[in-house]
Amino acid sequence: MRLHVGCAMWSLKSWQGRFIPASGTDRLRSYAGWCNAVEGNTTFYATPTLATVSGWAAQAPADFRFVLKLPREVTHGAALSDISGMSEFLRVIEPLGPRIHALWVQLPGSFGPGDLPALARFLRLLPDSFRYAVEVRDPAFFHHPRHLEDLLGTVGAEWVPFDTTEFFRTPPTSDAERDAWLKKPRMPLRTDALTDRPIIRYLGRDATGRTVEGWRKWVPIVAGWLREGRSPTFFVHTPDNADAPELCRRFHDEVRALVPDLEPLPPPPPASSLEPEGPPTLF
Repeated sequence: MRLHVGCAMWSLKSWQGRFIPASGTDRLRSYAGWCNAVEGNTTFYATPTLATVSGWAAQAPADFRFVLKLPREVTHGAALSDISGMSEFLRVIEPLGPRIHALWVQLPGSFGPGDLPALARFLRLLPDSFRYAVEVRDPAFFHHPRHLEDLLGTVGAEWVPFDTTEFFRTPPTSDAERDAWLKKPRMPLRTDALTDRPIIRYLGRDATGRTVEGWRKWVPIVAGWLREGRSPTFFVHTPDNADAPELCRRFHDEVRALVPDLEPLPPPPPASSLEPEGPPTLF
């Protein structure tokens, strides 16, 4: 029984000196002391080098999990019709081994139910050595989910919902919220799991109270999945993400209050370990 929690990144300027070091290259290692999973959004924009991924593997504990987004050239540029870039992507992520929880197929809002045959062909061409998770952004899928559910069921893939209902419940009150208001998708709520590894992306507000209020519906759902023998992953987003690692641990604690057999997360690293050694220098 395991609950993975994490953020959209492992390094953020506002985290420096609080969750991760202010300098150095071991930020993933420090982040992994707070959370046990991360969204691999960077792989959407560019395929990393093998050396870069080997560095990630060296910093991430064996029980840490990556949900890696497929390159945008595949999911957006080629609309799933050209998978030539996948072979290089799969080659460079090999050092992560079992730390790869799932490969994440995020599709654009222009991808609708009529495009499902393309998704079916694409998923059947992918190697079965990985687990796959699909995120769609056309609301039509949520109103009539059966066709997508049946397709994902044939290949054992998960449907990743992005819960933005709390975020859009009231107008924004900060610059970060106003920016997210324009960029984040307004998605219908979905709380069903298709596999033994459900993945939830949740967007709260800058105010901690609002973020916690919005995830309260998820706490018993995730607890129920754990009791069923599933291994869920819950990603916490807020517009500024300033407190996201701490919020992840709070969500884990709330679920564990309902499922006492769930192993607690290890204590986070002490703040003293995040401070640079010695005085700053010019060289």
